[in-house]
Amino acid sequence: MGLFRRAVSKLSGMLLVLPLAGPLMAAQDVRVASVYFPPYVFNPEHQQPAGLLDELVAALNQSQVEYRFVLVPTAVKRRFRDFEQQRIDLAVFENPEWGWRNVPHDAVDMGLEDSEVFVGRVEEGRDQGYFDSLAGKRLALYHGYHYAFANFNAEPDYLSKSFNATLTHSHDSNLLMVLHQRADIALVTRSFISDFLERNRQYAGQLLISERVDQRYRHHVLLRPGAPIKPEQFQAILEALRENGQLQKIFGRYQIAVTPRVADNSITIDAAH
Repeated sequence: MGLFRRAVSKLSGMLLVLPLAGPLMAAQDVRVASVYFPPYVFNPEHQQPAGLLDELVAALNQSQVEYRFVLVPTAVKRRFRDFEQQRIDLAVFENPEWGWRNVPHDAVDMGLEDSEVFVGRVEEGRDQGYFDSLAGKRLALYHGYHYAFANFNAEPDYLSKSFNATLTHSHDSNLLMVLHQRADIALVTRSFISDFLERNRQYAGQLLISERVDQRYRHHVLLRPGAPIKPEQFQAILEALRENGQLQKIFGRYQIAVTPRVADNSITIDAAH
């Protein structure tokens, strides 16, 4: 009788543990690259990096239980190596043209659109014609970024010599260089300008923002071959967030366009080949 009670007690303990352990064991970790790219990512090295990527990952995790999306800090240049060496599974808010051509990946169109524009200082008599030519102007650019006006060539020497560019690691610094007349033009995204002016209201009315667009961002998620989640699975989760309004809630306030449901052909397989 005592043996029977011990067996029942042991079985009951197992049944109590299994429901608790089951969901935790079922969730697969998906490692997401966290790269400084404000307002998408502000502090990738922080345990809770602020920015739109952090909000998106929280929404992805709350919407399902099969996958647990985890942010992994990396850097603009290092992200390619981390991707190839399987330290990260997904690179988000990417463009396949930004140095990914020789890196095997699958691309998922996120249906999110941003744009990069030219920003100068407001001065009397200066209008949109100021941005027609970059010749003779001092540029403030972000180190490692790929710009359309430079044919996506991100080599620092090329940008410095060909476009009289100063390369930094801070978009804030680039705009402040323009405001303090240490540079003539900076290139930043429309979403970043909205964030910068919200944080620095004293500069309202002092920045001339171009109608000319250097490049329009049609944001993609790039998945490495063998990633825990398949492109179709990620797209399905993302589409659910689009349909329930979560994407608009996260991105709309930064002038990032959330397009209608993305078509099935938005997945590009083995884009590097």
